[in-house]
Parts: sequence; C-alpha cells; structure tokens
Amino acid sequence: MNRRTFLKKTTAGMLAAGLASGIPVKNGYAQGKTFRWRMVTSWPPGFPILQTGVERFVTRVAQLSGGRLQIRVFAGGELVPPLGVFDAVSQGSAQMGHSASYYWAGKCPAAQWFTSVPFGFNAQGMNSWLYYGGGLRLWEEIYRDFNLVPRPAGNTGVQMGGWFNKRIDSLKDFKGLKMRIPGLGGKVLARAGGTVVLLPGGEIYTSLERGVIDATEWVGPCHDLRMGFQRVAKFYYGPGWHEPGSTLELTINKDAYDGLPVDLRAVIDTAAAELNVQMLSEFETENARALERLRSKSKVKILTFPTPVLEGLKKLSVATLEDEAARDSQATKVHRSYLAFKRVMEGWSELSEKQYYNVMLG
Repeated sequence: MNRRTFLKKTTAGMLAAGLASGIPVKNGYAQGKTFRWRMVTSWPPGFPILQTGVERFVTRVAQLSGGRLQIRVFAGGELVPPLGVFDAVSQGSAQMGHSASYYWAGKCPAAQWFTSVPFGFNAQGMNSWLYYGGGLRLWEEIYRDFNLVPRPAGNTGVQMGGWFNKRIDSLKDFKGLKMRIPGLGGKVLARAGGTVVLLPGGEIYTSLERGVIDATEWVGPCHDLRMGFQRVAKFYYGPGWHEPGSTLELTINKDAYDGLPVDLRAVIDTAAAELNVQMLSEFETENARALERLRSKSKVKILTFPTPVLEGLKKLSVATLEDEAARDSQATKVHRSYLAFKRVMEGWSELSEKQYYNVMLG
C-alpha cells in the first residue's frame, strides 16, 4: 500500500468513527438533533458575575455543542420568581436553572450543605468535597427525588459578614436584630436571638433603608457596592463566617438531561466545571477592587467581628448543625459526609494553608 492510499483509507475511517461517536470532525460536528432549552435564574438581569456568568455559560455550551444545544436565559422574575427556580426546573417548565441550593431548605433540608456551612469549607474545600470527597454523589442522589441533576457552577469565595446600623461588640448585640441572612447561617443567627428575614436581592436595599430589616448580608464588596448598601448602613463587617465558600448550583431537569446524547451531557458538565472556576476567579478579583473603592470613596466603617463574637457564633454553629441534621435522614447523611471529609482535610490545612497565610499576611 502506498502512502496516498494509506492516508485516504485512514482519513475515511477516522471520519466514519467520528460521525458514529458524535466526536467533532474536521471543523464541524456530527449532524444531530438541535435541542432548544430554557434556563431560569435567581439573579437580576445583567447582574455581574452571577447572571453574566450564566450568560457566558450558555454561549460556551453553544460553542462546544456546535450549536446543537441552544439555551435561552431568563433572569429572576422574567419567567419565574427568583426563588421559583427549583420548582420550575423540577417540573420541567424550564430545563435548566442557576441559583443556590440553600434557598430550598424548606423542600430539601439537606440541600443547605451543598451551598455553604458556617465555619466550614472555603471554595477550595467545597470543590474538594464535592468532586473527590463524595459530596456530588450525595447531591445527585438527593436531587434525584426531585427529578433534578445538580452540578457545582460557581463559588463566591469567602463572603462578608454583612451590613449593620449598629456595632456588633458581643453576641448580645444579635438579640432582636432583624437580618436578611439565608441558609444555615440564618439558623445560627436565630439561635443567637436574631430574627431571620429571607428576601430576594431586589428587595434588600429598600427594606434596609426603610427599617424593615436592621442588617443584611449579601455577597462581597463587588456586589454590595453595586447594591448601594454603603448609603443605608453604617458598618460593614467581615468575615463571612456564615458563608466561607458558597457554591452556586446548576440544576438540570433529569428527564431532559437523560434525553440528551452522551456528548451533549458532557458538554453541559464541562461548561459547568469551567463556570465553577471562572466565577470564583472573577469574584476574587472584583471583590479586591471593590473593597479599595469602598475604603477610599465611602464613609462606611469596615470592621471585623471581635474574636469573642466569632468564637461564640462558632459554638452556636456546631449545635445548630447537629440539630438541623437530626431533623432529616438525608441531612444526617450529608452532614456526616461533610464532617468526615473535614476531619481528613484539617491536618493538611493546618500545615499548609494556615501556616502560609500566617506568614504571607502577618
């Protein structure tokens, strides 16, 4: 066989294999059905990093799929209410959603652990637990009952502790405080004597301005500055003990996901993993820049919670987590997995990250 005949036969074989498997060949993709989906989110239109990250995700899906999977994005309130994402995707009104799992605590108590745990993992730790510590398998198992497939799709990093109109000098200062704070952190605040108010992002500023709430947490300097909280609150506290590494979730209707060819499922998983890395990187960058603007251009006092306050909240967190886990068998299973992985990671974190940051920031 001469060289020309060999190349001709080899190329034909590769082309046939590519068409059979759905693998892209030459500069195009194998022919196949085009899927047109709808995606709903909990974020306001054009909201930086969160909503814009989702829009980048759907563009990436279209690129990777060669246009075979096209997703139209609806921001919070455009198709369903911001806190209606879970039900919309579960029931198939939309094939996909982006939100945070702790919003669904009333429907699925165990879901809270997949966003963030007070005094728990940062973003790096959450990714380790989810991808390599069994966390994602548990998440998939639990969401199966709701006809959903979950994927980690973004992380805020360590959040700020919140905006207050009075100083927090001791745990007693939380008593009677009306604060917008979701998830397990909200339950810890309630244990400290505060009143938890759950509000979507679009209602927080007005509620704080009018005194409907006394304090709020949101995300970090980038989004907080955009929301204008520095105009209606006197004190900005860190760190975000309640959300040290909040994972955002991509939810996919399971029937729709299972109905996709294998290669398009891989496209979604790959694009979600990309978004998970990109969103955290963008948060870290923009939070650093926004904090500098807050310090130089606003009169708000940026403070850290006193050590006794953090120590007290940590003790309350341990008790709260045990109580919450005991209320639901799935939550118990997730909590045990989380704690077991945390124990594995503690020795390494003590020797590596903690020692390094003590020196770098000392």
